[in-house]
Amino acid sequence: MATTTLESYASNTEKLPLSINFQPKSPTSQPDSTEKDVEKAVTSLDDTSPVQLEKPTIPALDWDDEGDLDNPFNWPMWKRMYNTMIPGLLGLAVTFGSSVYTPGYPQVAREFGVSPTAALLPLSLWTLGLGFGPMLGAPASEMFGRKVVYMFSTPISLLFTMGAGLSPTFAGLVACRLLGGVFGSPVLAVSAGTIQDVWPAKYRARGFASLVSAPFLGPALGPFVGGFSVMNKGWRWTNWDELILLGTFWIGSLFLSETYKKIILRKRAQRRGQELPPSPPASPAFLVKVLIVRPVQMIFLEPIVFFFSLYIAFAFAVLFAFFAAFPIVFEGTYHFNTGVAGLPFLGIGTGVLLAAAMAIIIDKKVYWKKLAEHTAAGTLPVPPEERLYASMIGSFGLPAGLFWFAWTARSDVHWISPVLAGVAFGWGNFSIFCSCSLYLGDTYGPLLGASAMAANGLFRYTLGAAFPLFTLQMYHSLGIAWATSIFGFISLLMLAVPWSLYKWGPKLRAMSRYKIT
Repeated sequence: MATTTLESYASNTEKLPLSINFQPKSPTSQPDSTEKDVEKAVTSLDDTSPVQLEKPTIPALDWDDEGDLDNPFNWPMWKRMYNTMIPGLLGLAVTFGSSVYTPGYPQVAREFGVSPTAALLPLSLWTLGLGFGPMLGAPASEMFGRKVVYMFSTPISLLFTMGAGLSPTFAGLVACRLLGGVFGSPVLAVSAGTIQDVWPAKYRARGFASLVSAPFLGPALGPFVGGFSVMNKGWRWTNWDELILLGTFWIGSLFLSETYKKIILRKRAQRRGQELPPSPPASPAFLVKVLIVRPVQMIFLEPIVFFFSLYIAFAFAVLFAFFAAFPIVFEGTYHFNTGVAGLPFLGIGTGVLLAAAMAIIIDKKVYWKKLAEHTAAGTLPVPPEERLYASMIGSFGLPAGLFWFAWTARSDVHWISPVLAGVAFGWGNFSIFCSCSLYLGDTYGPLLGASAMAANGLFRYTLGAAFPLFTLQMYHSLGIAWATSIFGFISLLMLAVPWSLYKWGPKLRAMSRYKIT
């Protein structure tokens, strides 16, 4: 709103195409309507009463129409695939960096004179650093867009990875690994937003399964590549493996297009010479609330978030516990060398791929059918519980794989049996994660969903960092069978989570303190 005094108003009236006659009128004469309006405006003012002159309201920016070619939903398929594939590969490389180190930890223990458990700290701290993704990536993405996050956070991670490879001290190695994970983590947080930008809800599960399977494949590939590097070049070469892989995919990010609607529209308005509506950046207090305070609140106050986050975090933590347990099994029991001992992790990777394929099939055969039914009946949106089929099926894969591994990983049983158990474990693990993530997103929507996934990540990476630190003692004290069986019994208890939410999810959603679907 603009203000003006009487003097400024009078000076402005000189520019108007009016002829104002202040000569007295006869009692019978009536001023015309224009004179009436001006006299009314002038006489209603005094030196202390400003006139409030409204500026035209600037309309909010939006797409021109449904077929707007700047809308990522309308991009050619190759462009949408490229902008999905590169973030996924960056996520693969960042999570690859966590596990590629593990074959070299015995060499690290010897070189720096630390215990084997202490030598696993660089693995745990990289994993812990990945939990900072939402806190770094979300505000940067909100202000500058998705592409900037991919382009500028990754090189910092590369520098710290180089520092880890050159570090002359154990403390320097630990610090560089932590910071490498911290600055690599934003790509994991922002990539989920990219999926929502590029793929309509009908196709989102496909894009999500394809994107998220890449970060799950990274931990499976890391020990395989790192094992041969350690055997032939030494532990420091595991950092060069990460540097080469992440650096290669980062080059691909230079050719990404911006996908965030807000940034696309503002840049387009500037090119067109349009006046931009006010859009102040989110305040620090708002970001702290969304990314730190609210996720912690949701963990304790939202049963849906708590149980799903705990379930996913446990499954993820067991995966990271295997980075310490697999060498005990395949090097100790089956006498594989360091390089070959990384190959069994490919079984977990195979399970991830199978789960991604299953999620896509279920989405097409089941969710699309439900979407069509609700569209025809006018009862949209589809209940979020329709996203849970993959997790309900996959919930059996987790305990099956763990008990299978526990009681066949012995010298009188062929090594292929525990490898196949890893396939079942990987299939169940990823099925649960993919389905539950879609469920949280559909339940809480974009903003609350970001907080729910931040809570999930907080749980997931904290447990993932902690489990490897007690795995060695656990397996040496209890043995392979019972140590793994403990994980199996816990997974049996948690098996009920997706089934219970499918049945009672609507009631729990109705009880939520937040306004949700």
